[in-house]
Amino acid sequence: METIYDSTILLVDDSGELRELVCGLLHREGFRYVDTAASVREAEEYFLKKEPDLLILDINLPDGDGFTLLQRIRTLSDVPVLCLSARDKDNDRLLGLGLGADDYMVKPFLSRELVLRVCAILKRAKRAGESAAEKNELLLGSRMVDFGGGTVRVDGQEGEIPLTAKEMAILRKLAENRGSIVTFDQLCQAVWQDNYYGYENTIMVHIRRLREKIEESPSEPRYLLTVRGIGYKLAR
Repeated sequence: METIYDSTILLVDDSGELRELVCGLLHREGFRYVDTAASVREAEEYFLKKEPDLLILDINLPDGDGFTLLQRIRTLSDVPVLCLSARDKDNDRLLGLGLGADDYMVKPFLSRELVLRVCAILKRAKRAGESAAEKNELLLGSRMVDFGGGTVRVDGQEGEIPLTAKEMAILRKLAENRGSIVTFDQLCQAVWQDNYYGYENTIMVHIRRLREKIEESPSEPRYLLTVRGIGYKLAR
């Protein structure tokens, strides 16, 4: 994103009135892309297609619990999350933050405060992304990819894991489109300057080896995700 106002924000809340209110607030502030979902199911379907830059999440949803949804999302994505809930107990706040939420606001809320918190979260995320980009690095949980050195460093461990040229090319293409799907053809054009046909097995081997280097659990990838029948995506 060029500025925080180019961010895509997903608001998950079962109240149509509140969705309309928050969307209006954010649009007036200058945010262009605000999507909404009214249930856990709609939010999960949304994440299968794309990943927002910020998730504003209600806790009490008609078909499930926002905390459970947050847990599921955190297995796939580090997207910033702002919990927005009528549940004001300390235990609820601590649970939300403990599950990986970046902030927790209680309803009813001050409109200006919501906008300020959204801006603060997005600015922090943008600074973190720019800092890594300036260093030619990619942070994936406890692992840091150094494109300049062609290695992966694991926090708390000595030594570095080397990357091949093709592995770096694949990872760089995915990183450039982080959060979005990169089709098989797009990936092959970027790495081999050719169409996907004929490279099916080759790309699967490279992806498997990459997961062994950048994922804590390669059989249950958190970052390098397969989008069945379409391509791959690097989760935020």
